Amino acid sequence: MKNIKLHILVIFLIIAAELIGTLSFQVGPGKVVLVPMFFALILGIILTLKPVKVAKPKDMTDASSLIGLTLLLLMARYGTMVGPTLPQIIAASPALILQELGNLGTVFLGIPVAVFLGLKRESIGGAHSIAREPNVALIGDMYGLDGPEGRGVMGVYICGTVFGTIFIALLTTLFAAYLPFHPYSLAMAAGVGSASMMTSSVAALAAMFPDMQANIAAFGAASNMLSGLDGLYISLFLALPLSEWLYRKCYKVKYGVLPEKAVRLDKKAKKEEAAK
Repeated sequence: MKNIKLHILVIFLIIAAELIGTLSFQVGPGKVVLVPMFFALILGIILTLKPVKVAKPKDMTDASSLIGLTLLLLMARYGTMVGPTLPQIIAASPALILQELGNLGTVFLGIPVAVFLGLKRESIGGAHSIAREPNVALIGDMYGLDGPEGRGVMGVYICGTVFGTIFIALLTTLFAAYLPFHPYSLAMAAGVGSASMMTSSVAALAAMFPDMQANIAAFGAASNMLSGLDGLYISLFLALPLSEWLYRKCYKVKYGVLPEKAVRLDKKAKKEEAAK
């Protein structure tokens, strides 16, 4: 909190991103929407590059300690969007709650691919969910963001913010143009637990259905908020234990030993090397 330089950089990023605003462009029948959060992330990455040398490692370490606080503010903002349309949301609550079970698919797809690409415990952080804000907080609390699980979840989080916003907005508008889904159902599907993805998708839907704009935004925000709430418990009690189990199985298939035995063998080899 005492890093004045960090606060100045954050204010600069916010002002620059808001000045750029929301940009959208057509891709066939679909629409890609780039929200200010996307530009803030890109500018933030540029500031950390070595040739620029604006943000130092200490600034990045200090910034990581504020993630939890910013997530609290974000969830409060979602609550203000949900209130006015609460009756419609209550009527659709079973679908909103059960949709989070779909995130378990990332475990079965992501863990085997990550392990066979050579990742170790980074795969648990990156593939136990779609790695959005609540999941970053969960991994940070359980494993720490400086460990391999933290690197995994932050890597997927950044990739999701950069590429996910473009992908989900395009996918949503293609579904709206070609498939018989109601705009509200697509808005609910957009609430995967990511503020940037939900905002991008909802903005694209609102541009296609301007008369439903308020309800589309409310359903998207409610879905996103519930994904962050019940999704946190699904990640904690289902996805993470499943990820740990599947990681051990995939690790043994690839390397022929369980990961804990590999760690012991590695320590033993290092001791023998040091003794020579």
